[in-house]
Amino acid sequence: MRVTRRSALAGLSAFLVSPGFSVESWPNRPITFLTGYAPGGSTDTVARIVADGLSRRLGQSVFVELKSGAAGTLASAQVAHAAPNGYTWLVIASGFATTAATYRKLPFRPIEDFSIVGMLTEFPLVLATHRDHPVRTMSELISVARLGQQRLLYGTPGVGSTQHLAGELLAKMANVQFQHVPYRGGTPAIIDLVAKQLDFVIDPAAGLTEFFKEGRLRALGITGQTQDPGLPDIPTVGESGVPGYVVSSWHGLVAPAGLPAPLMVRINAELSNVLVDSEVVDRLKALALTPRSSSSEAFKARIEADIKKWSDVVASANIERI
Repeated sequence: MRVTRRSALAGLSAFLVSPGFSVESWPNRPITFLTGYAPGGSTDTVARIVADGLSRRLGQSVFVELKSGAAGTLASAQVAHAAPNGYTWLVIASGFATTAATYRKLPFRPIEDFSIVGMLTEFPLVLATHRDHPVRTMSELISVARLGQQRLLYGTPGVGSTQHLAGELLAKMANVQFQHVPYRGGTPAIIDLVAKQLDFVIDPAAGLTEFFKEGRLRALGITGQTQDPGLPDIPTVGESGVPGYVVSSWHGLVAPAGLPAPLMVRINAELSNVLVDSEVVDRLKALALTPRSSSSEAFKARIEADIKKWSDVVASANIERI
């Protein structure tokens, strides 16, 4: 009989939930959180904050292992092919959904090959320009773009990034055109904006806040559903001439497909407690991130909706899939 990966995982899952497996005894050895992005970035930092909180609750070490490269797909593929035994997890960012929308082929299936555990954080992006730009508000930026006398330049961490697709969605909904300028990471784009080589960026607040405080950059709009407590005087893009425009990013936790249901319930409950721990909350909010727990079902629905949303943007903007 030919043993497939799926049948092998199903067999292992059945073993784990047999009488010999007790979710109460989990974990009895160290746990690994994989991340697929650069060290020191938001996903790496969130993984370490949550790992610290979870380690305190479980009384077992939770290590963060970096496997960066290929827009996070290397780490995702490793976890997709790991055993669903509760000792290998993947901390993902909203780029997980944009990658699914922009890649022609992936070494894993974004939904079917994972046990979707729950959300960890949620946060809007901020549209910002440099301090000497003639545009002073979000509505003015849209008005200038609609005149069409110049193509406004916006910088992003690269083609297919959340920031790139957020800009394409904004252009579509506002019926304007922008010129996308891709960089190798978000920091070089911000540096060029400060140097007045770009008209704007759309980026998480964490990387922009110090520039706002120093007066070197100016926030024009928040991409979330509501205003951000960290930037209380900045309206949402939806309030500023583009009704219905909402983009929010997130971090979340997944595991290999076939994770036993009792363990899924246990880890989701542990995460919910970690995300209200005062130390964890303070550390996340210092990064302009809102702790956000969710059910497995709600997080799965969110990922599916984001893949559909960004796939539609890729198609309408005629972005060539990677």
